[in-house]
Amino acid sequence: MSQTTDPEKNKVAAVLTTPEEWRVFLKRYGELYVKVRADGEELVDLLDDDQLEALDRGERVEPWLGEAPAREKALVASEERLGVRFPPSLRGFFLASDGWTRLDAWVDGVHPCGRVVWMRDSEAGRRVTEIYDSTPGNEDIVQLFRRSIEIARGEDFWLLDPTDVGPDGEWAAYEFAPKYGDTTEYPSFSALVHSGYESMSGNESTEEDEDEEDMD
Repeated sequence: MSQTTDPEKNKVAAVLTTPEEWRVFLKRYGELYVKVRADGEELVDLLDDDQLEALDRGERVEPWLGEAPAREKALVASEERLGVRFPPSLRGFFLASDGWTRLDAWVDGVHPCGRVVWMRDSEAGRRVTEIYDSTPGNEDIVQLFRRSIEIARGEDFWLLDPTDVGPDGEWAAYEFAPKYGDTTEYPSFSALVHSGYESMSGNESTEEDEDEEDMD
């Protein structure tokens, strides 16, 4: 049986809706990711020589871990293919970066708009849906799977529910972990992405505290 976390606990930041807001945030996300999450081999893949040297000197590095912005035409084509209009925060994200490759989460990255799909239509989504549908008591979560779009996938899924729309036009967002059967709800795609940033920020603070203790 899956468990759902209260979305009120996950309102971590103001909703980002414009490409400009997303670009500023995603640069900060990339900076924090290479500082807190990336290991040596990954850093070589993500950074050029100048950035690696700057990082070694303790200077700020803001790598772009995303893609080129989506064109409005491509974005509209994806919406028409799915029969929806994406919520403001997701549209703004795609117009800043058509996909994202590194996240503090058990997903491989945000899909480009052309690869966004109904969960019920993806191979992995169908498989998970069939497994949960075969067990009594999972009716609610199975219905969520069938009506949601899959925005990211890896070990976990990121889902957006177009039937649950807030007054700001944002769709309810979910992080679903099949391994544990847990579903965490967020009020928007923006809040879902911010959750990883906040998690990394907390780890950064912990590491800094440990470094200070080592110096005492």
